[in-house]
Amino acid sequence: MPSTLELHEIAESDHRILDPFTDAQLLELGAVARVGPTTRVLDLACGKAEMLCRWAQEFGARGVGVDLSEVFVAAARRRAEELGVCGWVTVECGDAAAYRPEPAAFDVAACIGATWIGGGAGGTIDLLRPAVGSDGLLLIGEPFWREPPPAEALTALGVGADDFADLPGLLDRFDAAGADLVEMVLADEHSWDRYVAAQCWALRRWLDDHSDDPAAADVRRFRDATRRTHLAYQRRFLGWGVFVLRPTR
Repeated sequence: MPSTLELHEIAESDHRILDPFTDAQLLELGAVARVGPTTRVLDLACGKAEMLCRWAQEFGARGVGVDLSEVFVAAARRRAEELGVCGWVTVECGDAAAYRPEPAAFDVAACIGATWIGGGAGGTIDLLRPAVGSDGLLLIGEPFWREPPPAEALTALGVGADDFADLPGLLDRFDAAGADLVEMVLADEHSWDRYVAAQCWALRRWLDDHSDDPAAADVRRFRDATRRTHLAYQRRFLGWGVFVLRPTR
């Protein structure tokens, strides 16, 4: 049976951004975070490092990314070469949760859509905080409840009601973790749809090309569950956004 990581490597083979964000939203995030030519960015669980590569191209930022997936890291390095930013972006393959940069070595430290590396938003803020100085910023990509989910939505999504909060509750979690919310860029139904639809397309193509593969039944079940859960519950109940935070301690 394929691992969760292997399933996502298949599902996101066509993605550049491994979250429900469009390219325009990614650049908007860089603008609201005041990223510029002197900005040093750390991205933990960076996926294919599209944020680092595009910010280097668009704003002249320098960046370091860390991700566990050799597949995604290889794609990130190809993307940096394609955009001509290899001298600005470095991507390492490793456990993002164990990465320890020099204190205050970065202006921005990010974990976009992978706060499981710190056991949730609060723990991930604790992981990121030492990487930036007193004027640095933390970027947290995190789901939130758009409205209270019914029990069947929790079951389908595979989460508990307290795993996420609504937006005011998420603000409370940031405050409790010693981080002041200063900006945010939120996904919408369109960007959710683009993210999930591209997953379904990639999974369908993989199934067409690997019909005799022993993993085909598991990949098909994953595709079917992803598609139905999104249409029935995810796009209605679950929001997603990147939150720009300034540490307060």
